[in-house]
Amino acid sequence: MTVVIREIICIRGNQLKIGHDYYSLGSILHLTPREAIMVNWEIHAREFGNCNCGYSCPCQFNELPTHGSCEAVGFFRIDRGHFGETQLDGMKMAMVVQWPGPVHGGKGVMQPVLDADADDAQKNAMLSIMTGKETDEMATVFAVYTAMCDTVHDPISTEIIFEYDAEARGANCEAVGVAKGRGEPILNPVTGQEHRVGIHLPNGFEYTLSEVGRGWSTSQGHVALKLEDSYAHWVDINMNQHGVIR
Repeated sequence: MTVVIREIICIRGNQLKIGHDYYSLGSILHLTPREAIMVNWEIHAREFGNCNCGYSCPCQFNELPTHGSCEAVGFFRIDRGHFGETQLDGMKMAMVVQWPGPVHGGKGVMQPVLDADADDAQKNAMLSIMTGKETDEMATVFAVYTAMCDTVHDPISTEIIFEYDAEARGANCEAVGVAKGRGEPILNPVTGQEHRVGIHLPNGFEYTLSEVGRGWSTSQGHVALKLEDSYAHWVDINMNQHGVIR
């Protein structure tokens, strides 16, 4: 079988540069065919996500969702990233997803949303990442969500507003014409004081540590949602084609 390695940029001594990474000639011989042709990508981003579960989303603990079904909106800003040679610094994206039961039950619907400020290469890169392409099987939250969706609608390109403060558990995000989301801290029902809590998932496929609060979101179009005073999180996304970077 012949394997064609894409994105070879240069040869330096006994090393090949593929994308942003150098490989010894010996290690190249041990790559699987999938690894040899996969685009190297990496993103360091921030996410505000809001779903329909209660404040302590059971899905994070391998329990069934609060109301039996799963609906969510996610907004992302890439602080630093690349997809092959395509730079993604400063780009934004969003998604709206809906399942009739728990995520692992499948039959979901997804609406990807891409930053209108991105060029065609950047849009293609973000859509590839968000739909699990050029990614090890089930290695990222994007790959899992896509695998559990029967329908992934064509992406919408629009202005994306991303206001985010994890320390204060505050967010105000919008994919213009598609979805809006805002987040606030959980309040103690007795004292009214802000309640701070997080989730630690050292083996998670989305993040390793989150700030948890509450959120309100709406969306329209193919995946129309209305979320009110429900689970929200503020997380750092650090991942590449092999999963979360730990």
